[in-house]
Amino acid sequence: MIQSMTGYGAAQHVEDGVSYALEIRSLNNRYLKLSIKLPEHLQFLEGDVDKLLRSRLVRGSISYTLRVRSEGDVGLRSINPAAVQRYVEQLSEVQTPPGTAATVDLATIAMLPGVCDSPELNEGARQHQWDVVADLTNRAIDVLIAMRREEGQALRTDLLRCCEAIRVRLSECKARAPSVIEEYHERLKSRVAILMQSGGFELEAEGLMREVAVYAERCDISEEIARLGSHLDQFGGLCDREDQVGRTLDFLTQEMLREANTIASKSNDAAIARSVVEIKGLIDRLKEQVQNVE
Repeated sequence: MIQSMTGYGAAQHVEDGVSYALEIRSLNNRYLKLSIKLPEHLQFLEGDVDKLLRSRLVRGSISYTLRVRSEGDVGLRSINPAAVQRYVEQLSEVQTPPGTAATVDLATIAMLPGVCDSPELNEGARQHQWDVVADLTNRAIDVLIAMRREEGQALRTDLLRCCEAIRVRLSECKARAPSVIEEYHERLKSRVAILMQSGGFELEAEGLMREVAVYAERCDISEEIARLGSHLDQFGGLCDREDQVGRTLDFLTQEMLREANTIASKSNDAAIARSVVEIKGLIDRLKEQVQNVE
């Protein structure tokens, strides 16, 4: 069954005084677009997180945010006293204008390069961090995918409802089409009869039938109706597929709209034109909805 590209997943983990909170949000996008936000001391995991997300998600604009909070002195940065002292000395040598006084803000100095260093992680600690983050990511993706499937079920119901409404209008066009030729034949016979009475000439039946045949050929919409019906059948089948069919559904809606436009231009009938207007409105709704199908 189709999946939506809209979803939300979250996961939490607490270990040794460190709390991890992960959120993954997904919106519709033509391709897979990732935005990964990690704490500074876990930036080395960005490439692995990217690969994991790409292995499980195919389309959508994905926002990945991991927050880490430490209790006590776990994970605190180390302060380089020599760097602080050197910055203070350099700032003390700066001459200020007469009558002004300068103060040194240690909080500002702490933000300067080389003052605070993140704790170094050995290979074992780095692997452990990745194990924690990978588990969090997989759990959050599971929740995200479950929500996408639930949204996809609602999308499928609405899409198939639109398709059924299009079929009803299409059947009206199909039923009306033969009457268009018959009515044209009667109008043509009436006009010819009037001309013959006023002009005093006769028109052979063969010529009249030839004109009706040309008109019937020009206004024949049976192929377009058949193709649009076939597109609807294919659309319904794709809605029950498990793989990613969003782009294919989008292409099908474009083809549906093309057939509907052709029916409207060829039919030359007000009743069919009204039905086609409703069909095009339903196809536009399909086009809008399939933009959110993975």
